[in-house]
This record gives sequence, structure tokens and C-alpha cells, in this order.
Amino acid sequence: MKKTILSFGNLLRSVPPLIVSLLILSVVGMNLLANKSIDTGVDWLALDCGILFSWLTFLCMDVLTHCYGPKAATALSFTALALNLFMALIFFLASRIPGVWGESFVEGSEDVINSALDNTFGGTWFIILGSSVAFLASAVLNNFLNYGIGRLLKRKQGFGVFAARSYISTFLAQFADNLIFALLVSQLFFGWTLVQCLTCALTGAVLELLFEVFFSPIGYRMSRAILRDRNQLPDTERV
Repeated sequence: MKKTILSFGNLLRSVPPLIVSLLILSVVGMNLLANKSIDTGVDWLALDCGILFSWLTFLCMDVLTHCYGPKAATALSFTALALNLFMALIFFLASRIPGVWGESFVEGSEDVINSALDNTFGGTWFIILGSSVAFLASAVLNNFLNYGIGRLLKRKQGFGVFAARSYISTFLAQFADNLIFALLVSQLFFGWTLVQCLTCALTGAVLELLFEVFFSPIGYRMSRAILRDRNQLPDTERV
């Protein structure tokens, strides 16, 4: 146990604080923004604003896996989830503290709006549980799949390899994340059909993948910078 704690402490000291901060921020942000749905104008297409952060979560995990391995990336992902649950507890306590939100000052609707804001930040137990289980499963899948693809392409380097690892692992892990959440929450508590769950999972994964495709060059540069600082950048990749 002591050895594990020391190893984790060394990992935290070796990983750039910016990466860890972005990972934690994105996990907290995507779970909070998941409370707001997106009006797509299409009945079978269900999305929420959590996608504005979810791509960043998976990009951070891809960078961490590329530079530190899947076990380290998974350990940091679980840490981000634990801190998200802590933040959820703080939000819940804040929602139970007597007081009035600034946005609730609408004549005749103060109580309704104030209660709605309290419920939004306070969260619902089955949504928090469902999102946590979905993220745990998708994080493990993403990190070890990313690593496995890297092992298959270990003799090749460059952005193409980073992109292949990231795109494949992100799409499949995002699909799993969306599907698990839809089955655990949307189907059980909101009556979604299996078709709706699958459609939501697929379309969400495609959209989140597009975000990753757009921002992956930044992730690649971050990976190169980290490996260079750790003196692990392959000779063929050095400038």
C-alpha cells in the first residue's frame, strides 16, 4: 500500500500540472453541463452540453497514455472522477444552504427558478452514479485500447500514429460511455428505447470524435513536449 502511494505521488510530480488540471476541469465540467440538453430539432438525436468538455477529457487521457502508459492514465482518470464526486458533494451542500440565486430574481417566478437552480447544481443520485460508472468503464477502455494500438504501431512514429491511437480509442470509448449512461439512466429512469440509446451513443461518439480530430494536433504537440522533457522522444522525432 505504501509503495502504491509513493508511486502515485511520484506520478503526480512528474506529470505537468496543466494536463492534470485540464483533466479534472473537463470531468467536472462535462458532468455539470450534462444537465442541459441540446435542441437538435431531430427527435431521434439526443445530445447534451457535456460534449463541450468530454472531448478534452479523452484528449488528456490520450496524451497521458502516450507519455506515461495506460495504468498511469487510468489512475489519474480515477483521481479526476473522485474529485468530481467531491465537487458534486460540495454542489449538493450548496444547494441545501438557504439562500437565493442571483438569476432567480424574476417577478412571480423566484421560488420556481431558485428551486430549479438548486436541483441542477445539487444533482440527482442516479445521474451521478450512472455517469461515474460510464466514465470508469470508458476510461479503462480508452487508455488500454490506445496503448494496445500503439504497441501494434510501435515501429512507427509521428502524428499519424498519435492520431490513429486517439481516434480509434476515443470513438469506441465515447460510444461505450454514452451507451452505458443511456442504458443505466435514460432507459431505466426516462423510458428510452434501446434504439434511442444506441442512436444517442453513436451520434454522440461521432460528434465528440470530430472535436478530438480538430484538437488532436494540440495533443500531439503536448505529447512531444512531455516526452522531450523526459528524454523519451525517439531520435527520429527530435529536432
